[in-house]
Amino acid sequence: MLKYICKRLLLMIPTLLGIIFIVFTVMEMTPGSPGRTILGTAATQEQVDQLNHELGYDQPFLVRFFDYCGDLLHGDMGTSYRTRTGFTTELAGRMPTTLKLGLAAFVLSSILGVSLGILSAVKQYSFADTFCSTTAILFASIPGFFLGMVLIYVFGLQLGWFPTFGGSDGIRSYVLPVITLTLSNTVIVQRLTRTTMLEAVRQDYIRTARAKGCSQRRITWKHALKNAILPVITVMGINAGSVMGGAVICETVFSLPGMGTYILTAIRSKDIPVVLSSTVVLSLIFCVIMLLVDVLYAVIDPRIRERVTR
Repeated sequence: MLKYICKRLLLMIPTLLGIIFIVFTVMEMTPGSPGRTILGTAATQEQVDQLNHELGYDQPFLVRFFDYCGDLLHGDMGTSYRTRTGFTTELAGRMPTTLKLGLAAFVLSSILGVSLGILSAVKQYSFADTFCSTTAILFASIPGFFLGMVLIYVFGLQLGWFPTFGGSDGIRSYVLPVITLTLSNTVIVQRLTRTTMLEAVRQDYIRTARAKGCSQRRITWKHALKNAILPVITVMGINAGSVMGGAVICETVFSLPGMGTYILTAIRSKDIPVVLSSTVVLSLIFCVIMLLVDVLYAVIDPRIRERVTR
């Protein structure tokens, strides 16, 4: 198992390099320059060129790319063009907000998705199944940012139950963002859990368990769920990555001081070091999550564990 984990960790290096190159290329193709964005339209071209030279933006594309990769290997994630602040300093102040938001939404969406999926499968074609399926289709059809604005209008402006922006009101500031992310990401887990559970309960070993007199609870949680959960775990891993990406957008809608507003501001101002380093951090988190999913596969299924440990 350790050999497999080390191999996967090594594979992350070319993956991250490829992601960095793609993002670097996209940022290079966008119009404008950091100097012009920072100084504004009133600045002369000489002033813009001077600032671009100080930032190193006048260097060739590949030179700047390899310089960034070299600094990254030495633990230097760059300095913001706009604020002249080190990225790690901003990361330490903003990442906890994004992690709290993303982790809470991931845990809630996973619990709700699996629970409602099991309920729909066990009570197939009942009112509970119809209600859960209809609700899932409804929330799957609503974009996350629009759902967030609706929640702000209803529970923030009209009812005044929760703050509509900022993170100054403690845990109450996270309620609406967490609900937005949870509802948007519960649907996929719920639908897949229902499908895999329906396939599992029709298998011969389930009929054998019923014939032996096992209770419905034991059949559902001990036999059916254990064999139906593997595809769901994969989707939950992917869901964790989408929750982190959704947290970036959700923070912008609710004006939370996390990585979301920081990244979008960096994109608008063509702050390339911030965009690249933010992408590296989010990509690394996603890669680690998928590694944990594969390890969990091996823990649950002995057949996969045998193949991995060879």
